[in-house]
Amino acid sequence: MTILDTIIKRKREEIAISKAEISIENLKNSEFFGRKSFSLKESLKNKSGIIAEFKRQSPSKGIINDRVQPLEVASAYENFGASGISILTDRDFFGGSFDDILNVRKYINIPILRKDFMVDEYQFYEAKSIGADAVLLIAACLSPDQVQEFTELAHDLDMEVLLEIHTEEELKHFNTRIDLVGINNRNLKDFKVDLQHSVLLKDQLPKEVLSVAESGIYHIDDFKYLKEKGFDGFLMGEYFMKNENPADKFAEFISNVAM
Repeated sequence: MTILDTIIKRKREEIAISKAEISIENLKNSEFFGRKSFSLKESLKNKSGIIAEFKRQSPSKGIINDRVQPLEVASAYENFGASGISILTDRDFFGGSFDDILNVRKYINIPILRKDFMVDEYQFYEAKSIGADAVLLIAACLSPDQVQEFTELAHDLDMEVLLEIHTEEELKHFNTRIDLVGINNRNLKDFKVDLQHSVLLKDQLPKEVLSVAESGIYHIDDFKYLKEKGFDGFLMGEYFMKNENPADKFAEFISNVAM
């Protein structure tokens, strides 16, 4: 069983518990359910292109930074020009929670991506209820039909979709309703990073599709290389979060890439 298989197995157990505790109707009564979402797609076009991530830990790296608070980090990301904020809500493997989005939503005015392993329609109502503007769909744990179904549901709930792929086979998961395609530089099955593989995969996408480079961007040179190869956006978390002060690291990074 791969790490991804283990995560998905646990995720389904969590969803079953959540469904028993809180109905979809109750989720619809949340304060954020009726709000108009910000567009991550438009924000990527008009700002830095960086989706800056708040992430405490990961299965491959262990604890990255569990000392800083979501609002402190997200506010700095926004102030220094992030196009969007990615926030992990998986508890067991990434140390996240719904509160990490709830504690940020009222105070920032750029899109929030709920980053989690979305395998059930219930999770989309959860995402809307906590104030997410976009959701991540991971091709490695979904069928093309599920991606189509979940994309339609997300749009019905006024949220955008970032489809994450890593293999040529997963190109089959793309459909014209997808808002953004993220290409994960890291293989979720063994966590190895290969930037060149991502570039080759990007070249097989339709030219008009906005592409996001995800994970494994550890240096400014990585960012510049991927930008030169035509990526429109960059989802970056560990590079900033592993610093004692992620806000300072993000500000430094933005100033360097703008030169």
